[in-house]
Amino acid sequence: MILTVTLNTALDITYRVQGLRPHASHRVTEVTERPGGKGLNVARVLAALGHEVTVTGFAGGTTGGVVRERLTGVPGVTDALVPVAGATRRTVAVVDERTGDTTQLNEPGPAVAPAEWNAFQEAYEDLLTGAAAVALCGSLPPGVPVGAYAGLVRAARAAGVPVLLDTSGEPLRRGLAARPDLIKPNADELAELTGSHEPQRAAQAARRRGARSVVASLGAEGLLAVTPEGRWRAAPPAHVHGNPTGAGDSAVAGLLSGLVEHLPWPDRLTRAVALSAATVLAPVAGEFDRAAYEELLGRGVAVTAEAGAA
Repeated sequence: MILTVTLNTALDITYRVQGLRPHASHRVTEVTERPGGKGLNVARVLAALGHEVTVTGFAGGTTGGVVRERLTGVPGVTDALVPVAGATRRTVAVVDERTGDTTQLNEPGPAVAPAEWNAFQEAYEDLLTGAAAVALCGSLPPGVPVGAYAGLVRAARAAGVPVLLDTSGEPLRRGLAARPDLIKPNADELAELTGSHEPQRAAQAARRRGARSVVASLGAEGLLAVTPEGRWRAAPPAHVHGNPTGAGDSAVAGLLSGLVEHLPWPDRLTRAVALSAATVLAPVAGEFDRAAYEELLGRGVAVTAEAGAA
């Protein structure tokens, strides 16, 4: 079982419009709703790849009820969300069908009481017992300590469970001190963390601060991995056009699945890039196009070794 943690779960709502214009009224052509938040996105992709996944985090209110109801329809995903008094947030993606551009609106999430945070930590430590790996994903809701991820990383390490941390800002900075096995920032998050805008140098700095391995998302240029085993760059065979919502989460799923399957790093990166690109190409935001994924794997994601010591 792979465990994903989403402390700031969401109900993701996608609106499609013919053309998005400021200060104008719009007729929505299509509406979709699904459970969201980074860890839930990761879980859905892992389940589609055939892995058993347990999701935990917080859910509350009417929107939290909808999230939990929708999770029951996802094969391979077990709901272990912890109830809170506040209402789970909503995120709204408005897709301009004319240009393909997406405008994202994200609510902050419910305030978590100290007793609710304590209940989550107890549930989390119990769930670690049966986990092959854990992913700690996304932002922190109000009320959760800024150093929360550091404590969750330490608990996973104490249980002997490999841990991936995918967050940003101060939660990432503090989480690094607990020595996660892998972090997956994007280029901006990595630069903010280290002060360096050169990805290789920044990734090396992040490793010195505590991360065992760093996989940085470089947008259309793919992924950069700096690990104890070596350095690699991985990129799709061509520039991919579409909706990037959830592409980073799909990459995390690819990295996690490769970890638990004990794949070598180049194969993990190939899978992560193929899933990410297939998510951009999918008609529904945050899903991945299975046919595109298989085609991308078949015609080869370019993975090249980088010179220098890791």
